Amino acid sequence: MAELGLNEHHQNEVINYMRFARSKRGLRLKTVDSCFQDLKESRLVEETFTIDKVSEVLNALQAVVHSEVESELINTAYTNVLLLRQLFAQAEKWYLKLQTDISELENRELLEQVAEFEKAEITSSNKKPIIDITKPKLAPLNEGGTAELLNKEISRLQEENEKLKSRLKTIEIQATNALDEKSKLEKALQDLQLDQGNQKDFIKAQDLSNLENTVAALKSEFQKTLNDKTENQKSLEENLATAKHDLLRVQEQLRMAEKELEKKFQQTAAYRNMKEILTKKNEQIKDLRKRLAQYEPED
Repeated sequence: MAELGLNEHHQNEVINYMRFARSKRGLRLKTVDSCFQDLKESRLVEETFTIDKVSEVLNALQAVVHSEVESELINTAYTNVLLLRQLFAQAEKWYLKLQTDISELENRELLEQVAEFEKAEITSSNKKPIIDITKPKLAPLNEGGTAELLNKEISRLQEENEKLKSRLKTIEIQATNALDEKSKLEKALQDLQLDQGNQKDFIKAQDLSNLENTVAALKSEFQKTLNDKTENQKSLEENLATAKHDLLRVQEQLRMAEKELEKKFQQTAAYRNMKEILTKKNEQIKDLRKRLAQYEPED
């Protein structure tokens, strides 16, 4: 590593640029010196000058020096732009993006380091013999060799990247469709379960209502028959017989409903629950039968 932190090749390029800038700076300084010399030879011919005359001479000198310095600064800026353009053009051939830090251009420590490097370079160049070296032009980076292979590899990777992007997009669409289909199926399943639950609740409520109405009617009828045993004994027996038939009919309806529900729900998770409900209903019927038996007259 050299003083500027660059390899030997890049350091030589910096030295060449510094020599170019130093030669241009020397020419401009000579131009400024010639401005003063021309002023001395053309205007300072009289022995005495008035204040107005001195002001006129200085203003003219100021205008000439200002023009020369401004021209040099502009030319230096444009030269730096052309140098950066060469570097960026080479980087773009390799698909690179260079970045610059403008704030480092005013770093006094780095500027002093460059000044010391230039002094050392001038001292060492004075000690070396002058050799005429023809500088080669920048070689194009898009003609065969490593650059061509690199460009092909980059093109291949870009093409592969596009394929991967297309495949990823297809997979994302498929995943989105699968999620939508899953949501639809879940909603359909919930609707089916809700319908089954509603149907089961409706049958249960209807059966219980019928049983409650029957029991209420029987209780009322029994109460009337007990108040008048002698006159309504036969009617009570008929009513009891009718009640038994009604109970048998209800039991038959429940058995038929149980079979129907078993057919409907034997493939669902609600089958077990429905079977338990029917078992409870049978137990309720048995309990009602026991309670009804208490009201039957003994032979």
